[in-house]
Amino acid sequence: MALCRELEDLDRQFEAITADTTDLTHGLAEGAFNWRPEPDRWSIAECLSHLDVVGRRYMRKIDAGIASARAKGLTGRGPFRVGLLERWYLRMVEPPPPFRVKAPLVYVPAADPSGTAVLPSFLALQDEFRAQLREADGLDLARARVPSPAYKKMTVGLGTAFAAMAAHERRHLWQARQVRGSRSFPEI
Repeated sequence: MALCRELEDLDRQFEAITADTTDLTHGLAEGAFNWRPEPDRWSIAECLSHLDVVGRRYMRKIDAGIASARAKGLTGRGPFRVGLLERWYLRMVEPPPPFRVKAPLVYVPAADPSGTAVLPSFLALQDEFRAQLREADGLDLARARVPSPAYKKMTVGLGTAFAAMAAHERRHLWQARQVRGSRSFPEI
């Protein structure tokens, strides 16, 4: 059975994130993964580590949202409407960022993470998100709700949750591209 249109689009987005990450990190040695353009800016490894931490924590919430929606019988084939607040939320996490936001401590990457260790984990995360999309197929992506990863009191539709994860990943991959594009980046 084919995925609904919204999930097919999200599947392509996570696939594109995998390709972009592979291209971004191709040929990087550990020192280049951990190079920072400024002391208060993240390295490529820190960007990937942050995305891996956020994604894995949020994946559990998405799993719970899928299970809850199945238990409640919240099914549908779409198209699904996204509310005004959710559209605004998605625009805020897309690159380039309209403003910098300090990551909550729970999402701050470890100091000097191993790029060669975090890269395979982050790439595997993309496959895990794509598997979750298949699990969500047939659910009403607007009525099935998931807590926001950023705002505890806010819930978003399941489709918005997936879209926010993809947008957040694009945002930090954009940030990592800025690091790699720095004039003094060590191509080692």
